[in-house]
Amino acid sequence: MAKDVKPTRKNLMAIEDRIDLSERGHDTLEQKRDGLIMEFMDILDQAQDVRSEVSANYETAQRTIDMARAMEGDVAVRGAAAALKEHPEITTQSKNIMGVVVPQIESSKVKKSLDERGYGLLGSSARIDEAADAYEELLEKVILAAEVETAMKKMLTEIETTKRRVNALEFTLLPRLYENQEYIEQKLEEQEREEIFRLKKIKAKKEDEEKAEAEEAAAAAAATTEEPEPAD
Repeated sequence: MAKDVKPTRKNLMAIEDRIDLSERGHDTLEQKRDGLIMEFMDILDQAQDVRSEVSANYETAQRTIDMARAMEGDVAVRGAAAALKEHPEITTQSKNIMGVVVPQIESSKVKKSLDERGYGLLGSSARIDEAADAYEELLEKVILAAEVETAMKKMLTEIETTKRRVNALEFTLLPRLYENQEYIEQKLEEQEREEIFRLKKIKAKKEDEEKAEAEEAAAAAAATTEEPEPAD
């Protein structure tokens, strides 16, 4: 509360410094929030595209695997899958977006040639190869989706945090500081008016005293002048 603040010029200067710092911090956080929102919208668009691609690739992969099972049999498909020797490798790094650290996922050995799949030319068929291609495409999209979705969640969390800080400054801290500033200024003005009034009273009293002293001196001088001269 403003009444809890001691109305001194030192406190007024301290509050003015805090107001200046808080206003600059508020402006900086607002700029950060707006920048984060713009980055988030870009990532959101990317996420929507990736989701659509994942959905489309999944349908394609499911269709090709069903066709391979129907044409080659479930045993042949499972055998081709079990022949895989080298599995995909995932590495994660990080990148900074407006002060937010988001993951950057790198994949290798996802897409493979016929030789790298392990089942060989003789143990393969066009249907199985198509299914393998489709699932490799799907896996790459899933990895990209994981990166984009994680980045989107981190950005959204940072936006909410920044918004709370902006609102705390705008609706809580700054109004309280303004109230304290106004209270101290009013009190200091009252003290200044009281001091001026007190000084005027002192000055008037002193003038009255000087006037009275002057009148007394004049009266004494007049009395001395009017004294009769002694008779011879």
